[in-house]
Amino acid sequence: MEQVVVGLSGGVDSSVSAALLKKSGYAVHGLTLWLMRGKGQCCSEGLVDAARICEQLGIPHTVVDSRDRFSAEIVDYLVTGYGSGITPLPCSRCNRAVKFAPMLHYARRELGINKIATGHYARISFDPQSGRYQLRRALDLHKDQSYFLYEVGQEELSACLFPLGDRTKAEVRLIASELGLVTADKPESQDLCLIEAHGSMRQFLAKYLDSRNGEIVDTRGRKLGVHDGIHNFTIGQRRGIGVSAEQPLYVLQLDPVMNRVIVGTREEAQAGECFVHSLNWVSMAETAVPFSAEVQIRYRSQSAPATVIPLPDGKARVLFAEPQFGITPGQAAVFYRGDLLLGGGLIAKT
Repeated sequence: MEQVVVGLSGGVDSSVSAALLKKSGYAVHGLTLWLMRGKGQCCSEGLVDAARICEQLGIPHTVVDSRDRFSAEIVDYLVTGYGSGITPLPCSRCNRAVKFAPMLHYARRELGINKIATGHYARISFDPQSGRYQLRRALDLHKDQSYFLYEVGQEELSACLFPLGDRTKAEVRLIASELGLVTADKPESQDLCLIEAHGSMRQFLAKYLDSRNGEIVDTRGRKLGVHDGIHNFTIGQRRGIGVSAEQPLYVLQLDPVMNRVIVGTREEAQAGECFVHSLNWVSMAETAVPFSAEVQIRYRSQSAPATVIPLPDGKARVLFAEPQFGITPGQAAVFYRGDLLLGGGLIAKT
């Protein structure tokens, strides 16, 4: 009987993943990463719910203390990023540095198991011509999480299963209910566990970054108001700026050197290109040749036609067919061709 380690957060998605794999004949071993103290899908109640699911399914359960790794890889990364005027993307980094690779290594080293699975909504295929494992969007595009998985490597994809990739969220809820899983009616978790644990990103950052008042200015440098810390703003933000004007204003730029928030019109918040760094090639091999793709610049945005021009040192220039609103340094630009995720990188400050 083939064995698989299922990452259990204590939510309904990972619970159903474990149940489906057991039903299909796998010997399932549940594994939960303890990431931080406090309320949240990966903490306190999540640990308890994951243990309850394993008891209900009759499978072994292991909890791995990953708090130090999470603090170094995610908390420090967020604090440093926000303090320097970017808006970091913690979920993709967490998937790479905290979850998938460490979970696979633990499964192999400690349990002698070579396969892992999670409750992510995405799909994996294999292309024999290129010899690469390919990452694809989920069938349920409203739940698709491939954007957050662009940093996962070939080794992890080759060993990974996504049981929910071909199912809708409604189907998953129905399966959980029919099986009587204890997490069947558990509310949907936040996209970011830190928000669940602290209430908001502002409250989380307040623990690490001091509020430092500075100027809110327009593109001509004229003072329009005062802010309480650039880390409380993000590119493209409209609400909560604290400045009144004849037309809506949006955050255009965060200047950590001058401690300024630069605002402007929606038109000024659009750009036709961006540069990315720290590229990871997923479904296609690294290339030096420009190519066409649909590029997604944030989790909740639609992908847009663009030309990707690879540059040396893991960088690329992305030229959009139409100007895009609120291109945000620190977020990911992920390249797709249809439902196929080609690769992606982090948007650089320009």
